[in-house]
Amino acid sequence: MTDALSGQLLAAYDEQLRGASESGDVPTSTDGPVIRVEYPQRGFVSYRTLEGLDGAELDALIARQRDFFAAKRQSVEWKLRGHDLPADLPDRLRAAGFEPEEQETVLIAESADIVERLRGRESVHGVVLRLTSEPGDFAKIAAMESTVWGEDWSWLADDLVRRQAAGDTDIYLAEANGQVVSAAWAVHKKGTDFTGLWGGSTLADWRGKGIYKALVAVRAARALELGHKYLQVDASDDSSPILQRLGFIPVTTTTPYVYTPA
Repeated sequence: MTDALSGQLLAAYDEQLRGASESGDVPTSTDGPVIRVEYPQRGFVSYRTLEGLDGAELDALIARQRDFFAAKRQSVEWKLRGHDLPADLPDRLRAAGFEPEEQETVLIAESADIVERLRGRESVHGVVLRLTSEPGDFAKIAAMESTVWGEDWSWLADDLVRRQAAGDTDIYLAEANGQVVSAAWAVHKKGTDFTGLWGGSTLADWRGKGIYKALVAVRAARALELGHKYLQVDASDDSSPILQRLGFIPVTTTTPYVYTPA
């Protein structure tokens, strides 16, 4: 990996995947450089750049986003990237009551490269991978995620229905003996060069069998078919090493800073 390539990919990421492109098909409003996205579960704050804001002016901007969603009795996520300025933005978010959640690594790869690297890995013995648009399958995926994470993910079924209706998301599941053991989806961002890869959680007994790589392979092939040059992942510490070995390049980090009203 060269610094030039990493910088090129980061510039494309900032230009094409931040700001309005993160709003999807849900209600939004703007406040200076930020876009407030009103997702059903919680609010979301996005921007491409804070345009040199600092000091009291930046603190006031942060507080307004917090108070906007607090008035709706909603928590709100401020998605901080590792290269965002000013450098003390994390401290300012904490001072406003935002708490950091788990940091992830933003990885990018060329779709064609991943398709080639994973050629022949698109299937797993004893497991059926299939594309689905059925709400009943979405409920099964949500139940599987609830088992994986040990918490209630029932909300995911409705979220997948919404994503499916938007027309830019392919949802895949992996089944063994009729049981959903893994699932993942690909968001083909309209008007950009990017497909985002999401999901990929797998039941404990089915990990290490190649299911995750197979789901990456089928989604990469679909992205290439649709003309999306790049694949992008917000990767956990578990997934990041796997994806980097496949050729994904780290370009920055992302950390959700979340304010939850009392």
